[in-house]
Amino acid sequence: MHKLLLVLLLIMAPFAMAQGEEPEATETTEEVAEVVEEEVPVAVEEPVVEPAAAAEEAPVVEEVERSQSASMDLKDLFIAGGNFMWPLLLALIIGLAVTVERFITFSKAKLNVAKFLEQLGGYIVKGDLSGAESLCDRTRGPVSAILRAGLMRRDKGLVDVEKAIESAGSIEMAHLEKGLVVLATVSSVAPMIGFLGTVSGMIRAFGEIAAAKNVDASLVAGGIQEALITTATGLVVAIPIQMANNFFISKVGRFITDMEEASMYLVDQLADMEHLKQL
Repeated sequence: MHKLLLVLLLIMAPFAMAQGEEPEATETTEEVAEVVEEEVPVAVEEPVVEPAAAAEEAPVVEEVERSQSASMDLKDLFIAGGNFMWPLLLALIIGLAVTVERFITFSKAKLNVAKFLEQLGGYIVKGDLSGAESLCDRTRGPVSAILRAGLMRRDKGLVDVEKAIESAGSIEMAHLEKGLVVLATVSSVAPMIGFLGTVSGMIRAFGEIAAAKNVDASLVAGGIQEALITTATGLVVAIPIQMANNFFISKVGRFITDMEEASMYLVDQLADMEHLKQL
């Protein structure tokens, strides 16, 4: 009987041991599951690299904007320059108009003084002062104008002739210098307007920086672009107008020299004529 019980205990022992180990296996399985659940979110978040992708896309956007700004035409540049481009455009139109008008006037007043005085002297030597006056009427320019004024006062003496030439010379000088003040004003005011536009653009740029939470290059690009465009436009307007003004001033100086030479020649010829009459 005892042997039978011992055999039964031996047979039942493995089953009892297997039942006792099952809870531990269950616990081990649950721990593995928890570890897997903790590791899964980490494995899912690793491939997310949105900042890197945004960093890679940023240069492409900048290249596109630069290519667009580089291909801007005059109209786009005028619009990007802001409100100060309008007074600069007005200054350019006024400067060009006065330049063209002065160029035409000086071209018409151009005269071969040596040849003209030679012809005039021929009439005076012959005693044909009316012919000399008619020659001055047919000839354009300040030189012929002042000589005509002197010849018209020839009957009242050399003193009155000289006064008439001086008065006519002052009038012709006023006509020659007409518009040069406008050119000088445009050449000096245009850069100032450009610098004013520069200050306005920088004020707008810094205002946008102060109002923005995150500073970006594109945020201030508009204001800086406006500042540079107005500065460049002011210089582009002023430089050629200033060159034209200096050219016309030099032409006026040449006309003054010609008028002085012609007036001295006329007075000398009339003086010689009076001397011959007295003889």
